[in-house]
Amino acid sequence: MYLAEVTGSLSAVGYGLAAIGPGIGIGLVFSAYIQSTARQPESSRMTLPYVWIGFAIIEALALLGIAFGYAFGA
Repeated sequence: MYLAEVTGSLSAVGYGLAAIGPGIGIGLVFSAYIQSTARQPESSRMTLPYVWIGFAIIEALALLGIAFGYAFGA
């Protein structure tokens, strides 16, 4: 009977699993913007800054996840 040995850093696997959340979040932000623009095209200029703010916050959390995953996962 042979045991499988895992070598290398598991931080990459952990971040890969953790990146699913921000990916879904970004998809939800942009899908909500597309739906709201389709319903009321005149409000697209008013809601666009909120889309970019939401995108930036979600992406910042993803970048923090990769930084902390490699910093504390060693």
